[in-house]
Amino acid sequence: MLRSVSGPASSSKQRWIVVVALLLSVFMSAMEATVVGTAMPTVIAELGGLLLYGWVGSSYLLASTVSMPLYGKLADLYGRRPVMLVGISLFLVGSIGSGFARSIEMLIALRALQGLGAGAIQPITFTILGDLFSLEERGRVQAFFGAIWAMSGAFGPILGGLIVASLSWRWVFWINVPFGVGAMIVLTLAYHEGRASKRVSLDWLGAVLLTSGSISLLIAAQRTWPWLFAPLALALLTLFVLVERRAAEPVVPLDMVRDRAVSVASLSAIALGATMSTAVTFLPLEVQGVMGGSATDAGSTLAPMLLAWPVASAITSRTITRVGFRAPVILGSVVCALGLGALPWAAATAAPDQGLWPLRLAMAAVGMGMGFANTALLLAVQTSVEASRRGVATALQLFSRSVGGALGVGALGALFSAVVGSTLSEESVASLLDPHARASAVSDPGVVAALSSGLVPLFEVLAALGAINAILVLFYPRAAHHTASTVHVEPSHGE
Repeated sequence: MLRSVSGPASSSKQRWIVVVALLLSVFMSAMEATVVGTAMPTVIAELGGLLLYGWVGSSYLLASTVSMPLYGKLADLYGRRPVMLVGISLFLVGSIGSGFARSIEMLIALRALQGLGAGAIQPITFTILGDLFSLEERGRVQAFFGAIWAMSGAFGPILGGLIVASLSWRWVFWINVPFGVGAMIVLTLAYHEGRASKRVSLDWLGAVLLTSGSISLLIAAQRTWPWLFAPLALALLTLFVLVERRAAEPVVPLDMVRDRAVSVASLSAIALGATMSTAVTFLPLEVQGVMGGSATDAGSTLAPMLLAWPVASAITSRTITRVGFRAPVILGSVVCALGLGALPWAAATAAPDQGLWPLRLAMAAVGMGMGFANTALLLAVQTSVEASRRGVATALQLFSRSVGGALGVGALGALFSAVVGSTLSEESVASLLDPHARASAVSDPGVVAALSSGLVPLFEVLAALGAINAILVLFYPRAAHHTASTVHVEPSHGE
């Protein structure tokens, strides 16, 4: 298990050197999540495999999501640095291999390997921050990482287009290598952990059950044989709970999950992840298909959310020691619910000649709420557990958000297909989204109305989910748990 030691004042500079390495790692994974989509049409044109198009992204998402809890537990047992280095190594091998892929099947497999590495980067990054910085410092530092995700969301697609146009789609993957190598070198030289000698053994049966159950759940959410994978997920996850009750070193300690601060935070993360991912996925369809906007217009509608998030995160970090965790969690959830509540109205009244500002303001509110709530929830979870469990607690929170996103997009995507599938063909939707073919498509006035009729119910569900989450967080404990004092792990040039 990790042994925490206090670093002297002279270690402050080295702590920030470690932060730079972590920023490089997160930047690498964040950019990968946004630049690849821009390159995919060119990839399909060269490699073929249109029917497997979606699995290039899904394999990465599945692998990164299901591996998070396992990495969190490994970090608690064997140390943050070795697990982080393994994760970055897997990510780089997957990146290099993806750039050399000669078939769509090969690319899918290597993207899965890349995802296995990405599953370590984000949870271990925030765990290390929890070790290095006090609560007062941690929130301010985490705002930098929120800004990284905002920048990647705003500039990633543009960068991807420039890379494809000037070099090759393969460089979309190879561009990661310098960032990953630099991060590994800095972490190796500047970040070392105190360790206590204790023999430990991971609950491998529990890890296999959690991983296979999560994969089955996420596949079912993507509407791939749900009649098979949904019951299979339920059975595997039930077995997982039974195994964890008897395991000496459970992957996810059940007593930690029963803590109201952790359980409410995890459930809220699922709800917030579902609303955010679904809005980001389907709002561009509203802007381009119903309102007749361009891809740039769609991006400008999402940009307020991506910009408001880090601003709210920074505000939360500067005030949380004075106001506590509960206030920003509730405030953020309410603001997010108000933004989501405005989406059905904005979508129902949307017209080709209507401005985008109602949608932009709604998404700004969603981003502001996410910044308040998510930042406070993560800090609260890290503070409510012992330092020896901080890795798995952090990973569980991020895992819940990712699972919520996948489930939300899958379930609401099925709702959208059910409503629209009987009235619109894929060719009609494609024509609406094609600037050159749209004029002929809208000559039938029922086409735009049919697409809108499929999106409005979806936004109504998001509004309801936002309201449910705002009620859920009222159950967050009034008295913050502080079972573990904030500790520092000294970064040094020697063990």
